[in-house]
Amino acid sequence: MGPPEPAQRFEEMYMAHYPAIATYVRRRAGSPDDIADVIAETFTTAWRRLNDVPAGNGARLWLYGVARRVLANHFRAEERRAALALRLRKEITTWAASAAGQDVAYQAFKRLSDDDRELLALVAWEGLNGPEIAKVLGCSRGAARLRLHRARKRLAKELADLDIDLTTYGSRAVSLAEGRS
Repeated sequence: MGPPEPAQRFEEMYMAHYPAIATYVRRRAGSPDDIADVIAETFTTAWRRLNDVPAGNGARLWLYGVARRVLANHFRAEERRAALALRLRKEITTWAASAAGQDVAYQAFKRLSDDDRELLALVAWEGLNGPEIAKVLGCSRGAARLRLHRARKRLAKELADLDIDLTTYGSRAVSLAEGRS
């Protein structure tokens, strides 16, 4: 009788060492989701490298080593995510403060509804056209075109209410504010 099949060998190793590895990870990871992810990654690595896993009790020690490295990678990734979130928060705060303090159009834009702002942002910031906006919104092209027209009209009204020179925003803004579609 030869060596066990890979699936059988993995299952035996998993059943024998899962409790020890799960306890090891639980003592070191914070949330239940993190614990599950680290355990899953540890045993996934064991499956991929099954030929490298020593036999007998050596497997448990090998799995501890893998779990330790997976945990280290997990904690480094968490630190990177936290640092990125902090950096993005600072950038957004800086951007919002400068935009809000300088641009009258931004003030008018912020007074629009969330839906209107999203539509206008899809056009101005993301560069989408009517059919693309329809796909994003999950509506017909005609509905998207109508919603966009109405959002532009409401923005033009907000700009006009601020009593500023609309010609700096183009003739379309002037005609929308005056009620001429």
